[in-house]
Amino acid sequence: MRLLLIVLMMLPFPLYAAEDMNAPQKVDEQIRKQLSDVRIDAIRRSPIKGIYEVQAGSNLYYSDSSGRHLIANGHIFDTITKQDLTAARIEEINRIDWALLPLDKAIVSGDPDGVEVAVFTDPDCPYCRQFETNLKSETGVKVYTFLFPITQLHPQARGKAEAIWCSKDQHKALLEVMLENRSLAAGTCETPLDEIALLARKFNIQGTPTLIARDGRKLGGMPPAGQLKPWLNKK
Repeated sequence: MRLLLIVLMMLPFPLYAAEDMNAPQKVDEQIRKQLSDVRIDAIRRSPIKGIYEVQAGSNLYYSDSSGRHLIANGHIFDTITKQDLTAARIEEINRIDWALLPLDKAIVSGDPDGVEVAVFTDPDCPYCRQFETNLKSETGVKVYTFLFPITQLHPQARGKAEAIWCSKDQHKALLEVMLENRSLAAGTCETPLDEIALLARKFNIQGTPTLIARDGRKLGGMPPAGQLKPWLNKK
């Protein structure tokens, strides 16, 4: 036992115990310069070579040696352009091929020559109602509305969606149900609701409203009032 203790005492301490964990002075200065709007308490080496821990109060961030790229809340940010690079990448890999949308199974409204947007909507979804309200003040937008009742949340939504689709004027019926809370006669025609539900599953659409731009970008939720066209025209 004594021999074992002697051997253990002769082994070197882990590098992290003996190594100076503070960032090199040049790195420290560069990161502080680049993150001048952050009140930094300390900059230390991290377990990953080339990545530095940035302590700001009780918060921890991680930066490369230049301070150009900052990791916060699991996202990488470009500190010069102020762009969320992770969010941009997620948006890119989740783009939807517009050509796969069955536009003949959507309710078409708005400007026939406007910038196009598809929206998956639930007649009983309060955020969808707000989106329809916002649309009334939008110009230059052509809307394809896919009826996507989420019956787990809104048990009556399917019946309302069927009634809307089977109406003579579908868009008028949609507004009457969603904005005026009117009751329509039950739908008795064939509807595309099941096909749209399968499509939503394929595109990983789980909530409403979900918007799809012409270039395939997907937005869960809705942009603030007046920001729909800027989002649609974003390159």
